[in-house]
Amino acid sequence: MSKAVKQGGIDWTNINITSSVLPMLTENAKLVLEKRYLAKDETGCCVETPEEMFKRIARFIASADLLYGEDTASVQHTANSFYEMMARLEFIPNSPTLMNAGRPLGQLAACFVLPVEDSMEGIFDSIKHMALIHKSGGGTGFSFSRLRPKNDMVRSTAGVSSGPVSFMRIFNTATETIKQGGTRRGANMAILNIDHPDILEFIQAKKDNNQLTNFNCSVALTDAFMQALESDEEYDLINPKNGKATGRLSASYVFRLIVEMAWKNGEPGIIFIDRINEKNTLRDVGLIESTNPCGEQPLLPYESCNLGSINLARCLTQEGGRYKINYEKLDALVRDAVHFLDNVIDLNKYPLEIIKENTIANRKIGLGVMGFADMLIRLGIPYDSEDAVVVAEAVMSRIDDVSKEASRLLAEGRGAFPNFSRSEYAKRGEAPLRNATTTTIAPTGTISIIAGTSSGIEPLFALAFVRNVMDNNILVEINPLFEEIMREENLYSDERMKSIAKTGSVAHIDEMPEHIKRVFVTAHDIAPEWHIRLQTAFQKYTDNAVSKTVNFPHTATMEDIETVYRLAYKLGCKGVTVYRDGSRESQVLSVQRDDKNEKAERPHGYVGPRPRKEVTWGNTRKMNTGCGSLYVTVNEDEEGLFEVFAQMGKGGGCASSQTEAVSRLISLALRSGVAPEMIIKQLKGVRCPNQVWEKGGRIYSCADAIAKALERYLESGKGMRPMQNAQSDFAKEKAETNGKGSDVVMVGVCPDCHGPLEFESGCSVCRLCGFSRCG
Repeated sequence: MSKAVKQGGIDWTNINITSSVLPMLTENAKLVLEKRYLAKDETGCCVETPEEMFKRIARFIASADLLYGEDTASVQHTANSFYEMMARLEFIPNSPTLMNAGRPLGQLAACFVLPVEDSMEGIFDSIKHMALIHKSGGGTGFSFSRLRPKNDMVRSTAGVSSGPVSFMRIFNTATETIKQGGTRRGANMAILNIDHPDILEFIQAKKDNNQLTNFNCSVALTDAFMQALESDEEYDLINPKNGKATGRLSASYVFRLIVEMAWKNGEPGIIFIDRINEKNTLRDVGLIESTNPCGEQPLLPYESCNLGSINLARCLTQEGGRYKINYEKLDALVRDAVHFLDNVIDLNKYPLEIIKENTIANRKIGLGVMGFADMLIRLGIPYDSEDAVVVAEAVMSRIDDVSKEASRLLAEGRGAFPNFSRSEYAKRGEAPLRNATTTTIAPTGTISIIAGTSSGIEPLFALAFVRNVMDNNILVEINPLFEEIMREENLYSDERMKSIAKTGSVAHIDEMPEHIKRVFVTAHDIAPEWHIRLQTAFQKYTDNAVSKTVNFPHTATMEDIETVYRLAYKLGCKGVTVYRDGSRESQVLSVQRDDKNEKAERPHGYVGPRPRKEVTWGNTRKMNTGCGSLYVTVNEDEEGLFEVFAQMGKGGGCASSQTEAVSRLISLALRSGVAPEMIIKQLKGVRCPNQVWEKGGRIYSCADAIAKALERYLESGKGMRPMQNAQSDFAKEKAETNGKGSDVVMVGVCPDCHGPLEFESGCSVCRLCGFSRCG
């Protein structure tokens, strides 16, 4: 059991949980908890169970009631309620609360926004403050719009400014350094106003996927810009230092450049900054400049917010063999969740005093949902349907109403948030609220894995997929709800699941019943317009913003993305994130993709690599090195050896980055026709100080281990498969997909477990082990 920590003068160690409810966790959920959330000792061993973790959190968060005069019996009742809604996987708070509640670090909020002032002192103060927040497990958002443009005069030095993008690189480097020792990877949001003179450089800042890897970037679009776009006019660029116009640009040209970059790799996203401030209930306190890293939480400078999500899949009841929404249960969960999140504000250890002051002055909380796609499936409602929009509006309006009622009830006993008199609520003559905002739709990447449900309001990513594991074993991972329905309808078979795993979808399987196809739609089966319509339905009843990714097939055009951006503005979204399948270099694995019309890029005068084919095969070999166990995967296609992946048993650090670099270069060389024997000759025998003996001889370095793994692969008789056998396999695979390989999903590879990565709100998430990376 982890050591209890007293905080704020409160002794919560005497609060007991009497509930007998036990968490019913999936194996993936247990893995994520053990890896990231459960308390550990100095050796890295877990010292608490999931049950103990939930009890720790419930006891600690409930203890805030003691500050308001509640007696021990009442607090213990509240603690039991908090525990049960977490143990039953009905509500899960954001990651920092799971990690830090009742533990020494004590920082419980996920979202922070910091200002970046136009001075060297202000810029580096923000970097320092960012470091403290990342160290504590939070993510940070910045607007760089106050910084003077590139080549602008700096009076104090008689020099010239290097501009916002150059300073973003410093923030990025600092984040890279800080996150090496953290339990939660540092993530940032960078926002620049559309009228900043450096906007063209900002839009293209992530043209190279290896730049600004710890940032998600979004352009703040104004109503004036959108009007100029509609009229096909130019608009002014404004120097933030003096407010003077410095030039004009075509709105259509700039918008098209945003679309082009988003088409290439999903960056930048867009936010509609005027709409965000129009809905800002604290306009007299300050204007919003930025959001948190995933875009769902707009905040004032030096403000924070803690989030939590209700599992909608657990808010259903069965009557007559059919499911319906249990609104009574939903209402009870909303009331308890608002109570929980408000208590977090009082118990949080804030990384900066000014953040504490601003957070307590406004007491913003962000209650959201997860499991929406699972709820629709249980209800028998397709995601891309009018009925789904009706359900979304009904559920979210109920959550918004009840959360406001709960906040007003808290205000009666504890007082309104201090800035209430300056709020839009007060101007409208509404009853006092405890919290300036109550609702946010977050992406819920890892907490939805813990809850065993679909993420946020996203559709399912895949119904089944193939996972390569050690010793060349292949497992088919199946969505539990899909497997359940398939077994109930006597449609399940191992062969059918393997066939579905090739694309992740049942849309193109002729023998699948139509009602299964219609309800079990995946992200890539859904027309982009429906993604926006569902986002709009939730946004209508959400105080803050909605995290949602509009997924496009690889074949999508820039016009498709432009249509979605314009629709998002028209329908009332506060921002939008898009992702075109396979558009990032890190997505190196494809499932059943037809490359016959795609030629490899071959720079003039040089040999280029051959494209990845539909099927590759190989195996994984464990190699002992002086840096630890190294797992080397060698794959080939019908033309021969094709690629190498090498993963340290313990991620992070220089060794992992070096092995990844060596593997990438080997793969590039193999795909470009370099003989594997020549690669082995170059790498075999490369020495480093950390050498180790293993069966078969000495391993001199990680590079030497990779070369020897490659050599042993060749010696085992692999890498020489007859061409005709491979070609017949290809023909068989094509026949099984009816030649529709271009409709399938390309997936990134998780560097921790080699499972597939889903792209969600600017972040890559592995739903097998909980790995996540933003930027």
